Amino acid sequence: MSQTRLYLQAPRALAVRIYDLLEQAFEEDGLALSICVADEADDVHEVSVYALDQASDVKARINAVLEAIPETPEIAEEVLPEIDWVAHSLQGLHAVRAGRFLVHGAHERHRRRSGDIAIEIDAGQAFGTGHHGTTSGCLEMIEQVVGREDPRNALDLGTGSAVLAVALAKLRPMAVLATDIDATATGVARQNVRLNAVFNRVRVATAPGFHHPEIARRRPFDLIVANILALPLMRLAPAMARHLKHDGSLILSGILERQRRAVIAAYAGQGFRHVTTLSREGWVTIHMKR
Repeated sequence: MSQTRLYLQAPRALAVRIYDLLEQAFEEDGLALSICVADEADDVHEVSVYALDQASDVKARINAVLEAIPETPEIAEEVLPEIDWVAHSLQGLHAVRAGRFLVHGAHERHRRRSGDIAIEIDAGQAFGTGHHGTTSGCLEMIEQVVGREDPRNALDLGTGSAVLAVALAKLRPMAVLATDIDATATGVARQNVRLNAVFNRVRVATAPGFHHPEIARRRPFDLIVANILALPLMRLAPAMARHLKHDGSLILSGILERQRRAVIAAYAGQGFRHVTTLSREGWVTIHMKR
């Protein structure tokens, strides 16, 4: 599928303001945004929005957002070649450490050290390589929570690449159900579960939210990990309460720092208490208990 980059250039202060406005506008769409220095000497910064399809609609939405800013720069377009960008980008990614976990590609197996819990994640069309602040934050929180509570029945909701499900299964001998709404993601997840030799502990299923017979059969869970987005997490709070044991734990991520209080409030209304928060690169991972 071709991709169109819609971009504009502006001085740093204006570019940052535009980026913040666009980030809020496209927060729920899953579109990639970036900001970078185009010319440091002349203080030129570039803001980009990447559209998979309907670039004209996305451009119209960008223009609508920028109406509040006088003298906004012109939006340019660039059609990008059809490249497997995940595979292409992972070639240059280095192994990531998060607590005892080492997340790496096949080309970085040599970085494994004695005592590492190694998770091999190669290129695939699913979120979660360990490099994003939400994933690394979840891995660190998983190590802390599992070390204290020793859960035996866990759910990884919105599993993506299954990196978190694999981490759970490698950390303790527990049963893990890994679900995602996207069938492509669950296909990648199954490959990674086999690659990491935890197929006897991890079951992968395609499911929207909590709607799957396997979820109903396995509930209540000792631990639920959900690395998705703030608004879906808030909507899922009542269902989380129904599917978690009375003394169970939640690990929630995919949450911007400015969204933290709203997420905690949504879960407090369902009888959860906040335990701790980890902050990584502007994102937070929250541990809550019933």
